[in-house]
Amino acid sequence: MFERFTKAARSVVKGAVGHAERGGATVVAGEHLLLALLDQDGTRAAAALRTLCPPDRRPSLIAALGDARRRAGLSRADAEALADLGIDVGAIVARVEETHGTGALAADRRDTGWWSGRRSFSREAKTVLEKSLRVALARKDREIGDEHILLALTATGGVVAEALADHGVTYAAVDTALAAPAAS
Repeated sequence: MFERFTKAARSVVKGAVGHAERGGATVVAGEHLLLALLDQDGTRAAAALRTLCPPDRRPSLIAALGDARRRAGLSRADAEALADLGIDVGAIVARVEETHGTGALAADRRDTGWWSGRRSFSREAKTVLEKSLRVALARKDREIGDEHILLALTATGGVVAEALADHGVTYAAVDTALAAPAAS
C-alpha cells in the first residue's frame, strides 16, 4: 500500500515515526500522524488544516491530545460512559498520578518492543492508514495523499477525531475545504 502514497503522504508517515521517537513512544499512534500532518506545508491537507484550524488554535489541539493521553487514551465519550457507571475517570487519573507520577497512564500498554529496528504502528494508526486507502478509492483518486490521511483521521473515531472535531476539523469540513478552490 505504501507504494500508492504520494510524497506528502510518505512524509506524514515518516514524520509520525519521528514524533513517536521524540516523544518516547514505543508505537506510532494516530496522534503522531496528526502531529506530522500539522508539520506539513504546501500540501492539500496543510491548506485544509490552515483554513479549519489556524496555527494560533493548534496549541489547544495539541493540549487536547495530551489530556487524552493522560486519560490512557480514553475519549470523552468513554469517560462519560464510565461516569454513567459511577466511575470517575478524572479521580482515577489523579490518584494514579499521585502515586506514580504525572502521565503514568500515558505509557504504551501494548507493543512494548522493537521489531527489526523499526517502530511498529498501533492498531489505531494502521486503521487510519487502511481507511486512507478506502477514502482515496471512494474519491476515485489513484494515489493516497496526505489529505486522505487527514480525512481518515476524522472518520476513524477515538481521541484524535474527537480533538479534531472540537477544533472544527470534521470529515465534512475537511471535504468542503478540499473542494474549495485554492487561494492565489
